[in-house]
Amino acid sequence: MNIRELMTPDGILPKLRASSKKQALQELARAAAEHVDQDERTIFDSLLERERLGSTGLGQGVAIPHARLGGLDRLHLLFARLDQPIGFDAVDDQPVDLLFLLLAPESAGGDHLKALSQISRLLRDNNACRKIRGADSADAIYAVLTASAENQAA
Repeated sequence: MNIRELMTPDGILPKLRASSKKQALQELARAAAEHVDQDERTIFDSLLERERLGSTGLGQGVAIPHARLGGLDRLHLLFARLDQPIGFDAVDDQPVDLLFLLLAPESAGGDHLKALSQISRLLRDNNACRKIRGADSADAIYAVLTASAENQAA
């Protein structure tokens, strides 16, 4: 499983505007609803429920909100770069500006965890994060994400 299998360039939001964690999750849910043909409110509620278990803010400006949803037939991944960093209750207490949204079928099991691990590894690469933050379009961000993921797999 690789990033190309999970997302497309139209699943990238290069300048998402949000002033809070809740608003960022709402905007991600809105965008995801179009991609996965699910109800926006159901996605949002699932994301909030997951955040109540513990923040998905990994640190270094990165968060991976994720949820399992009934009715999905495969994993879906969206990416958003916030126009301004926001508080996200990250483990390092630093604001977040890079968000991966992972939605998985309820039966995803190990694939869900493998995808989270792959994304986490990718975003621990400071060079990849710097390139993502400097990219000027969704296509440029997609190119960085897929190239960095392929380099890590090699």
